[in-house]
Parts: sequence; structure tokens; C-alpha cells
Amino acid sequence: MSVQAAVATDSPVVVAVDVGKTVVALSVTDAGRHRVLGPVDFEMTGPGLEGVLALIKSRLAGSDVPVKVGIEAAGHYHRPLLGPSVWPAGWQVLELNPAHVAEQRRVQGRRRIKTDALDLEAITELVLAGRGIAVADRDAVFGELGAWAAHRTRRVQARTATKNQLLGQLDRAFPGLTLVLPDVLGTKVGRLVAAEFTDPKRLAALGAGRFVRFAAIRGLQVRQPLAERLIDAARDALTTVDAAVARRVLAADLALLTELTAQIDTAEAELARLLPLSPFATLTTTPGWGVVRAGNYAGALGDPQRWPGPSQIYRASGLSPTQYESAGKRRDGTISREGSVALGRALIDLGMGLWLTDPPSRAYAAGLKARGKKGGVIACAMAHRATRIAYAMVRDGAVYDPVRWE
Repeated sequence: MSVQAAVATDSPVVVAVDVGKTVVALSVTDAGRHRVLGPVDFEMTGPGLEGVLALIKSRLAGSDVPVKVGIEAAGHYHRPLLGPSVWPAGWQVLELNPAHVAEQRRVQGRRRIKTDALDLEAITELVLAGRGIAVADRDAVFGELGAWAAHRTRRVQARTATKNQLLGQLDRAFPGLTLVLPDVLGTKVGRLVAAEFTDPKRLAALGAGRFVRFAAIRGLQVRQPLAERLIDAARDALTTVDAAVARRVLAADLALLTELTAQIDTAEAELARLLPLSPFATLTTTPGWGVVRAGNYAGALGDPQRWPGPSQIYRASGLSPTQYESAGKRRDGTISREGSVALGRALIDLGMGLWLTDPPSRAYAAGLKARGKKGGVIACAMAHRATRIAYAMVRDGAVYDPVRWE
């Protein structure tokens, strides 16, 4: 590690931190932009951090020098450095948006060059300019909401992919079944057939009456006409050469689908438990906003105290359109697509809930449609409306009031 000579200073200093997967780059700069230490690298370990902290303290004029620590957010890699006991008492820890760091690097004329040293300079400039969000002891409920919401989203995506695979195998094992049951997995009868009768010969041999009794034993009522159509489809099914292997793969997919559904149910139960313990508890009083929609929003947003207003939340979602204006001429573009994907999806989902169930919101959407707005524009407008409503409800701890938002 290269270390500059000690510099005495009685003004605030900035500790800029650029986190990698296993290695951290750090520099120390005083308010006059004189480099006190660094850049230096150290491993993301307890001993590595202790060593660099001792080095920083040796470079400072005294233990009472005010220090601001600016840490660029880096997914989950930077989170170990946000703990309350990581930095010395009295040091203020600030979390910086990586997009802001990249923009600051562009302002400094280094848009096309990215190195740890340049990132540390950009972080330092942002902290000296008063940017960054102060890191406090956040309630654990926000982390739990984010974890369970993300877990549910991943399992839903996996379940959708598994269903598509399952339907493909079902077409090979039992051709013609979808002519009787277009949504095989969407009905109890279809799930019973997929689980027990992927071999059409076995179902045909059973007969309509015995199939009705078979289903009744398992607590499922099947009408005689439907049973007869299923038996006819089984008798008319053409045998495919890969039907046997398709049935084996189908059985594995059904077992996986059952496990994924159980994990989704567990995640939803956890969201239902955590929401009442959080500032987002009142969101479920809004028409169309159940536990899942409110939980996804809470998980994507995190601590609501970090956001000064709904405009910042909407911009962070990436749903804001790009805007360019120069010399009196304005050219607006499409959605910027820069922001949190999870937050953007959560806001769109909240907007759809309002659009489908909330009378004032439906009237608002109908007015936009009457003005010739396209579906995507209306969806973004509803997401913007949902952002303002959700922010106000969380801020005030209030239940939904349709008169207020009419």
C-alpha cells in the first residue's frame, strides 16, 4: 500500500470507499481537497478493515476530527460496511447512489474511463457537496420484507417457466387433452389428470363413471359430461414416440411445481406477518393492494425515511421519461429504463391494482384513454398516481381515503 505523508487538519475529512467483491479501495481527503491517504486497497475482512482504520487514524491530526465516510452502493457487497459497529463512533456514514457516482465522473470529464481512483475522487466530491444518504440503524423488518419479496418473485418466475415446460411434456404424453381442458393447470380437474392420468390408455380404461368416483374420493366433484369428454379424448389420443419419457419428465416437473408453490405460499405468509410490523401496514386498505402488491413495494422501497418525496421514488424506479430541452426546443423521449427494476415493477403493479378496482383511479384512467393515450402511457400514469398515494399513506400512517384521492 502506498501512503502519503501525514497531513495535519482540523477540518472535516472524507473517507471515500469503493467496494468490490472481496477487495475495497479507500482514500482520505480533507475539506480543502488535499489527499491525506490513499488510494489504498484492503481485503473485505475484519483484520483488513482494522488495519486500514489504524492507518487512517495515524494520518489524522487528532481523534476529534470530524469524519464523513462515503460508500458507493454495490448491490449487496457494500452492506458489511454499513453496520453500526464497523466505523469508529462519531463518524458519519453516507450511502451513495452508483448512478450519481457515474454522473459525477462524467462531470469531471472521465465518462469513458472507470478506475478505482477516479471513482474515489467522484465519491469524495459528492460527499463534500452534501450528497449521500445517512446510514442509520435500520429496522430489521425492512431487510426481511426485501428478502421475502425477492424470494417470492424468483419462485414465481421459476414456477412460470416450470409450467411452460410441464405443458409441453403434457402435450407429448396426452395429446388432445387441451381440447377438453384449455387451461389444464388452472383447474382442479386438469391438475388431477396431469398428476394421475398422463397415460391416456389408463384413463380410457377407467371409464367416465369410475373417473367421477375416483375424483370424489379425493374431494373433487366432476360432472358426468366433463368426465365423458375426458374419456373420449383419452380414447382418441394419438400415441407419440416420446410419450414414455415425457411422462417421467412430467412427474419430475409436477414435484418441482408443488415445491415451488409451497415456497411461494411460505413467502406470502411471511409478508403477511411482516407488513403489520412495518410502516407499510396501511397499504393493504387500498382497493386492489393485497399482501403481495404491498409486500413487493415495501421490499423494493426499503426504509421509507430514506426518501424525501414521491418524485424521488418515481425517478428511482426508472419509469420517468427522458426529457431534452435546449434553445427553447423540447424533445421528450421514451422511458429512461435507468433505475430499480424491482421498484419499477412494484409501482406498475400497484398502478394496475388501482386501475382494476379503485373507482376514482378507474375514472382517471378512462379519462386518459379518452384523450387518446396508449396503454403503456396509462400504465405509467397509474404507477405515478400509485407512488403518490402509497408515499402519503406510509408517511401519515393513514388508511386509504377515496375522497382524498378522487
